[in-house]
Amino acid sequence: MSLPGGAIEPDETVEQAALREAHEEVGLNIDDVHVLGRLTPLDIAVSGFRLHPIVANVDAHPKLVASDGEVARILEVDVDDLLDRRHLVVTTMSRDGVDFRVPAFRVAGTEIWGATAMVLAEFLTLLD
Repeated sequence: MSLPGGAIEPDETVEQAALREAHEEVGLNIDDVHVLGRLTPLDIAVSGFRLHPIVANVDAHPKLVASDGEVARILEVDVDDLLDRRHLVVTTMSRDGVDFRVPAFRVAGTEIWGATAMVLAEFLTLLD
């Protein structure tokens, strides 16, 4: 699953924007991608953006390369690990001096929380 982000250009659909951003940010060959559909749009209060998650698949494991200045690293996680309830945690995050307890996935030595965790949770619910 690739989770690129970026603005929708005036002449693009949300699907086209997601594919363009995935190509720009991680080098995904969009000719190999089959769009399956949309998840629920999500308003991000911190940035003021509306996130439009798109679900797609590829026939073979893609060769991805993080774009300099855009992507710090690529994290590959098995869907089975995300489905494993042992990887669901509650963690504490701080913003403007206020602590918040938030749900997260703890996988591959990383905590995935916030909007990314919300998108993943909806996706995983559809798999059940």
